[in-house]
Amino acid sequence: MKRLFAWLRILGAFAILAVLVWQLGSAAFLDGLGRISVPGVAAALVIGCATTLFSAGRWQIVATRLGLRLSLRTAVGDYYRALFLNGVLPAGVLGDVHRAVQHGRDSGDVPRGVRAVVLERTAGQVVLIASAVTVVLGAPDVVPAAFREVVVVAGVVVVLAAVAALVVGRLLGGRWIHSPSKVRRGFAVTLADVRLGLLTRETWPAVGFLSVATLAGHLALFVVAARVAGVGAPVWQLVPLMVLALLAMGLPLNIGGFGPREGVCALLFGAAGLGAAQGVTVAVVYGVLTLVASLPGAGVLLVRSVAGVRRTALLRGSAARTARRFQVEVPG
Repeated sequence: MKRLFAWLRILGAFAILAVLVWQLGSAAFLDGLGRISVPGVAAALVIGCATTLFSAGRWQIVATRLGLRLSLRTAVGDYYRALFLNGVLPAGVLGDVHRAVQHGRDSGDVPRGVRAVVLERTAGQVVLIASAVTVVLGAPDVVPAAFREVVVVAGVVVVLAAVAALVVGRLLGGRWIHSPSKVRRGFAVTLADVRLGLLTRETWPAVGFLSVATLAGHLALFVVAARVAGVGAPVWQLVPLMVLALLAMGLPLNIGGFGPREGVCALLFGAAGLGAAQGVTVAVVYGVLTLVASLPGAGVLLVRSVAGVRRTALLRGSAARTARRFQVEVPG
């Protein structure tokens, strides 16, 4: 069943891209690839460094509050590697899955390591949804009616879910933490980690600030992509469209990030009078620049892979020497 859903996500992304090519032609995609420039690449690397540092700092705070060991240096390296894997592998989340499981194994608590990554990413999504709701309420004219309904419903669901979790945690968390039921006990532990990792006075100001800073970095890269694509519209007109495009990127129908982003940008830019084809071009440029920004993760992956191979070779050599010494000292 999981494999079926994975294929459906990939096919959904291909379907979106195929419809865009059918309606707008391939020129919008090819034009985006042809417009990549050295200044754009340099800006992507600088902005990517900043956003990765902000995101890794957020992860370190959450993980440390949950009792897991994580230095900022390790967090930055692991985050870069995850971003690169997200960009080159289907579904767009496999890098985060690897980051969560690997850190959990290194810390001796895989479930809590996974929860730390989920909470860290959730904090970013909450800030993004709040920004999208603000855009819908503050500038409704630039948002198609269908998007307004989706965004408002998403915001209401997030608020209700947060309130429900807090109420249930207050009323039942203390009793369920010792429940014989694995489901209740797991729910209570998760709620406790949510409060500890995100909602304490020692945590939420820093996590909130880093989440806002990360979102600002993504929007800055989107603005760079728009300028590289030749869009001269003012930033105040572009930012609302880009917030909604970033929200669409969270849909599990993408191939390395490509798919819903291009479709939503086509609709939003078309509705704003900037041209649907121009929106696709901006989205393609943004996708390429995002991949460029994650390239240091490829270096992290390579260095750690080589270190792992060397470590394995040293262990095998040590085991072989020990075996030979044993044979000499204890002859048959």
